[in-house]
Amino acid sequence: MKNLKLILSLVVLAVLVGFGIWAYNHVAFSFANFRSQLALADWTKIAIAAGCIYLGYAFRAVRWALFLKPVKRVGPFSLLGTQAIGFTAVAILGRAADPVRPYLVSRKTGLPLSSQFAVYVVERMFDLGSMALIFSTAILLAAHQSLPHPELLKKVALTGLLGTAAMAAFTIAVNIAGGTVANFVERILALFSKSLAHSVANKIRTFRAGLHTLRTPADFALAILLSLGMWALITAAYLETTHAFVASPQLVDISWAKCMLLMASSMVASGVSLPIIGWFTQIGLVALAMTNLFGVANEPATACASMLLIVTFLEIIPVGLIWAQFEHVSLSKVTSESEQAVEVAEVQPDLVEDPGKIGNA
Repeated sequence: MKNLKLILSLVVLAVLVGFGIWAYNHVAFSFANFRSQLALADWTKIAIAAGCIYLGYAFRAVRWALFLKPVKRVGPFSLLGTQAIGFTAVAILGRAADPVRPYLVSRKTGLPLSSQFAVYVVERMFDLGSMALIFSTAILLAAHQSLPHPELLKKVALTGLLGTAAMAAFTIAVNIAGGTVANFVERILALFSKSLAHSVANKIRTFRAGLHTLRTPADFALAILLSLGMWALITAAYLETTHAFVASPQLVDISWAKCMLLMASSMVASGVSLPIIGWFTQIGLVALAMTNLFGVANEPATACASMLLIVTFLEIIPVGLIWAQFEHVSLSKVTSESEQAVEVAEVQPDLVEDPGKIGNA
């Protein structure tokens, strides 16, 4: 698996280098204009955007503490460090570090690692549903003539709302009869692939275990509100950052709906999980979206895309590194250990109940 990741990383690196050489020779770009766009930016708005993102991490910590409430009561902000360190690991080491947060929470609270993987799955479902709801609402409420390909976007927005509704129905079904749903899905998928069927069924059971952390309707409603509030803060950060580029008419007046398109392109770009290299890929893809969708010139588009990456993704790094020092956490070590825990969980789920067993697995 590691050799495959290395090969894929080298292939992607070669493609990016080749694209960079091509762009340098064929795309007109003024670095002086790029620097000017940054110098003229409204840094008060950028600071507000940064504050929104930091507040969003606090929302994440409170939500995770809410998920732990039935099994262990912890302070609402006691898990803030695990969020900061976990997202710092992702920012530096790529998506391979995604399991770091549940791993650190398990170590900090003494709760079974499997339960925190379950919480992580539920957290991602809440994030996906909240993002889809905000995106679809923004697109459907927008004046469609101001958006590129309005009819297509309307269909995408309606699909997002239907997908969110389907996700909610699936969540209810899993919460009520998760074992039955998992067994049914496993029998159906086993007709095509037994390994796939087993993997999907295990993920459904894990999802159900995570849902059981929300014991009351009030807890469920609070989790929804925290999720929507967090994504509202992220949306506000995108708006404030783009509006900060006052020298670009297309950016300073960008609408909520257009900003949601930028967020969507950023989410797609973040799928490139290579450490460090993924930063430049994300900047390039988001800048490309600005130029193609909204007619923004190359220099302000690149400047804005760079600042969006810093504000929404990279600004946590100094905080996370400092926090890791205080908690004596090595990012590379916990990333390796959490990756190993995921692999063990897929083969021997009982071992992830105790992180101490992993090293002997």
